[in-house]
Amino acid sequence: MAPRYYWKGYLKLSLVTCPVAMTPATSESEKVRFHTLNRDTGNRVVSQYVDSVTGKPVKDENEAKGYARGENDYVILTEDDLDRVALDTVKTIDIEKFVPANSIEWIYLEKPHYLMPDDAVGNEAFAVIRDAMKADKVVGVSKLVMGRRERAVILEPRDEGIVLWSLRFGDEVRPEENYFEDIEAEADPDLVPLVQQLIKQKSARWSTNMVRDPIQASLVKLIEEKKKLLKPKKTAKGKTAPAPASNVVNIMDALKKSIQADLKGRKAG
Repeated sequence: MAPRYYWKGYLKLSLVTCPVAMTPATSESEKVRFHTLNRDTGNRVVSQYVDSVTGKPVKDENEAKGYARGENDYVILTEDDLDRVALDTVKTIDIEKFVPANSIEWIYLEKPHYLMPDDAVGNEAFAVIRDAMKADKVVGVSKLVMGRRERAVILEPRDEGIVLWSLRFGDEVRPEENYFEDIEAEADPDLVPLVQQLIKQKSARWSTNMVRDPIQASLVKLIEEKKKLLKPKKTAKGKTAPAPASNVVNIMDALKKSIQADLKGRKAG
């Protein structure tokens, strides 16, 4: 399956330009998501915009952006208005500066994206920019419009591609000294070796298993169990027969046994 790209445009360094495509490096599409239902009917509940004064639904074509200049007083901006103020960075990542790769503090890194050539003709230009940054151990600094906001971004060479990180704005970052400067406790030098011993015992190679979501796994298991209970079974004649109650009874028995075992364990404790 061909990848779906979040953004397409151009990577530019001085007079060198190449077409590129970008996609988020992380995804939450595998997360279990729920719809809101009417419990009585089982039907989905839908939401819609309504006029706060008339109470009537607003059609999609009548929706507009509004900037408040006073109470119940707005400056209305249409999509055409917003398009007219679009910046060049909507379609071009123009590398303005290079900085040492280790000079950007971790707290400014917001979200990673994979950046790759979008045309075989641009492969060489892309590779030259990537390898030059690798050789000099630098990252490129640029700007890009994301979600109608111009964001500062950095371009980090990674394997055969480039990782583009969107950066947080300076006023979004809280200085750590405001929170750490009053910590006055000093570690007992006799205790540090003991903790180091614990660290050694618990040390292991990094694995993605360390960041698995147990709640997600439990939800998937629960949903699968419920799907089995609700799935109709067909008879030899092709008619659907109600699912046997034995599954429900087994689960009920298992729950009762679990509760009894828990109570015995508490009494024994």
